[in-house]
Amino acid sequence: MPKATKAALPHWDTLNDLDRKGLAATWQQAFDRPIPPKLYKNTVVALLAYRLQELKFGGLSPQTRRYLNSLLPRSSGGKAASPPRRLKPGTRLQRIWQGRTYSVTVLEEGEYEYLGKRYASLSVIARTITGTAWSGPAFFGLKAKAAA
Repeated sequence: MPKATKAALPHWDTLNDLDRKGLAATWQQAFDRPIPPKLYKNTVVALLAYRLQELKFGGLSPQTRRYLNSLLPRSSGGKAASPPRRLKPGTRLQRIWQGRTYSVTVLEEGEYEYLGKRYASLSVIARTITGTAWSGPAFFGLKAKAAA
């Protein structure tokens, strides 16, 4: 079945009026795969409503996706990851590395400034400083220490 255009999809307000066959057809158009057979109607309607809005208005920002992914349980230990620390713009992070002090300033939108250059990741800055792969939050002391 060719992928449907957004205009061919119903409005999310009308999903409750559709029967199972209509919901299945809309699901196929929206997700380009068959509807899972054991979903309850209210779940199908909620997922379809979100998907239709996502197709019309766009999805989540990369920053929001990263935050939500950080809330998922870790596969290794099974415990939930703590949400990332929210640093206010203007915050200065300092680290002494091999006898030299390094300073990073937190900017808007999750960016950082180091030596007058903007970076999207603390890990890139830590790698620049050390020459090896480091977790930026760990390097700058933002991660909690594991219990002994």
